[in-house]
Amino acid sequence: MAKIALIVGSVYGGAQYVAEQAQSLLAGLGYEVMLYEEPVLDEVLAFDAKVWLVITSTTGQGDIPDNLLPFYLEVKNRFPLLNGKQFAVIALGDSSYETYCGAGEQLQELLAEIQGTELAPMLRIDACETLEPETLALPWLEQQFKNS
Repeated sequence: MAKIALIVGSVYGGAQYVAEQAQSLLAGLGYEVMLYEEPVLDEVLAFDAKVWLVITSTTGQGDIPDNLLPFYLEVKNRFPLLNGKQFAVIALGDSSYETYCGAGEQLQELLAEIQGTELAPMLRIDACETLEPETLALPWLEQQFKNS
């Protein structure tokens, strides 16, 4: 059974809710999924997942949520190469801000920099258009992971 590390960055709970729904969906597709609400690099690495899936909202001026920032900085500083591993990012944001989905973009850039292979282009979910982000995220996840 393939493993997925589900790494979440949430401020008000929206990304957290999407991540919990994603965990159920992916488990139903036969994956072993570990949800990291307060991710620590050594714990994520020890799980040895085939895929790192990041679901994050953006806060402030394109900033990474507080619960995800220490993980991001640890990855950036330690630079563990993800050779042979895939990643995907779902970014929740508000297009009325200039820094729309800024946290997702930072995570996507970092994971590519440490040589992860992008499973699919980042999914951006706009709060101005979608009140329930899971209605877009879950079909996208099913499409990406159903036959992987």
